[in-house]
Amino acid sequence: MSHELSTVGHGDHSPACLDEESWPKAQGSGLTAQSSELKAQSSELKAHSSRLSAYANLIKPHVTVLLLAVTALTMVMAARGMPDPGILVATLLGGLMAAGSANAINCYLDRDIDRLMGRTMRRAVPSGKIPPRHALVFGLLLAVVSYVEMLLLVNLLAASLALSGILFYVIVYTGLLKRTTPQNIVIGGAAGAVPALVGWAAVTGTVSLPAFLLFTIIFYWTPPHFWALALLIKPDYERAQIPMLPVVRGDRETRWQIFLYCWLLLGVTLLLFSTGTMGYLYLVTALALGGGMLYLSFRLLRSESKRWAHRLFWYSNSYLAILFAVMALDSVIR
Repeated sequence: MSHELSTVGHGDHSPACLDEESWPKAQGSGLTAQSSELKAQSSELKAHSSRLSAYANLIKPHVTVLLLAVTALTMVMAARGMPDPGILVATLLGGLMAAGSANAINCYLDRDIDRLMGRTMRRAVPSGKIPPRHALVFGLLLAVVSYVEMLLLVNLLAASLALSGILFYVIVYTGLLKRTTPQNIVIGGAAGAVPALVGWAAVTGTVSLPAFLLFTIIFYWTPPHFWALALLIKPDYERAQIPMLPVVRGDRETRWQIFLYCWLLLGVTLLLFSTGTMGYLYLVTALALGGGMLYLSFRLLRSESKRWAHRLFWYSNSYLAILFAVMALDSVIR
């Protein structure tokens, strides 16, 4: 009996005792496995997030946002009020995909020079985040979906204009002009002006004189905007052997051209008032904003400091957004 009690009391090798001793180890092992699994899932989520971010980078969101704002505000002008919400959403979605398509294909075509420029070397393709062929397929897919979506939900004219903008930017600007002539941004600027035509056509089904005037405003706004940037990153363009105006003609000539185009831009903006399309609210705003462009371009002309090029570049972004916003407001209250 005593032997049995002794066995029970000191049964270090009993199954019950083995379970008690091994439980903390098993629990620790289980927690380690769970921790490793969570880390793997976290790494996978980060990889997916990084990939999505890279594809979002392909469409150049900072550029696309301004294009969509122009499209939406043009639609308000054409409708002289709030356009049909369904048409508005469909047009902006199609415009987003069209702009994304052009930008993605541009990244594919320019991948060799983007690697050489500090401003572009961190983009998705030159940095290796997205294979070049994937960027091309992504851009082509966006072009097809954009056209079909706008054809079905908006109208044929708007869909065709959006497609023409893609083709002009990819073939004419990127493929033919960018690496061959200092007038690349002047002619190529037409691609950035297409959203005004798309927005007008989406509401009215036509492209009338006011739409062409809006197109012309953006067309003449583009050179001073991008030449100011070209002055700031001239070494990049020299390294990539892109014949931007400062590289080919020099800084002095570029500053004169910026000053000239700011005068032309002011004159073009006044056409909307002289044709009766816009009222006095727009006139005062156009004169004030145009005066700002002229002042900054004049200071840039008189000074070799890049500070004025920097100020003009950022002011020109605000200029276009505010001008189109006031156009929309003027159209609604008149």
